[in-house]
Amino acid sequence: MPKKISLEDRKKQARRVVKQLATDYPIAECALNYETPYQLLIATILSAQCTDARVNIVTKELFAKYPTAEDIAALPIAKIEKLVQTTGFFRNKAKNIKAASQKLVDDYDGEVPQDLEALVALPGVGRKTANVVLGTAFDMPTGVVVDTHVGRLSRRMGLTAKTDAVKVEEELMELLPKKEWIQFSHRMIHHGRAICDARKPKCDQCHFAKFCPQVGVAV
Repeated sequence: MPKKISLEDRKKQARRVVKQLATDYPIAECALNYETPYQLLIATILSAQCTDARVNIVTKELFAKYPTAEDIAALPIAKIEKLVQTTGFFRNKAKNIKAASQKLVDDYDGEVPQDLEALVALPGVGRKTANVVLGTAFDMPTGVVVDTHVGRLSRRMGLTAKTDAVKVEEELMELLPKKEWIQFSHRMIHHGRAICDARKPKCDQCHFAKFCPQVGVAV
């Protein structure tokens, strides 16, 4: 069990992490392909328990034929299931995508609301998805997106000991300046994919090694 680190020490660590992330990944963008906020919303729903690469394959065909909320709301559920089948949990995702699209059509003229509470009221949309859409599509820092990479790296780097994504987000929001919330997640995800792998982190190649406590990493 790692010793408890004070809030002040974790804030200092967060500043080091933010600085190194900006150096290593100055331009870090969302890995999901989209052209509109609505398409980003749908892609993010599909990304649950699925790789971004697979989602991009699926949405390329999906959005080419059905780019808007009106288009997808009008589709039979069986058609949507077939289109998104390879993303996993496809029946639940198809149900949520159709219901969310219909609600957007009914309540927001098919547009994505720029409001956290309105977004999490949509079927299949939680805080993570809402934060992705608001931060990436609208440049609104409403929270810190915590996916598996962000959670894993935040624990390894000594920023949090929490495992629950909501609690990790709460602690990161306390540690990070609000202006960093959006880019922090994008950059951590890039670092998680490029260097800080879940099973075999490349610590010998990592620029964070000089100040990373490597919590949970077998040495």
